Amino acid sequence: MVSQKLIAAIKLGSDPAYKVAHRAGIDPSTLSKLICGIVKVKNGDTRVIKVGKILGIPAEDCFQEGTH
Repeated sequence: MVSQKLIAAIKLGSDPAYKVAHRAGIDPSTLSKLICGIVKVKNGDTRVIKVGKILGIPAEDCFQEGTH
């Protein structure tokens, strides 16, 4: 599951989520599905890590603890 820290960074960031998605190389609708929990996310999902990198969040902080 995507961490609350990453979700907050996306929602509170200066760039809209669709721009973050484009910079990370993923479709904006995919990003929306990831952060809303519509698409299941496993720890180490490269899409989530790419978004975290754009926002300056380390990979280990992009995922909720206790989810595998």
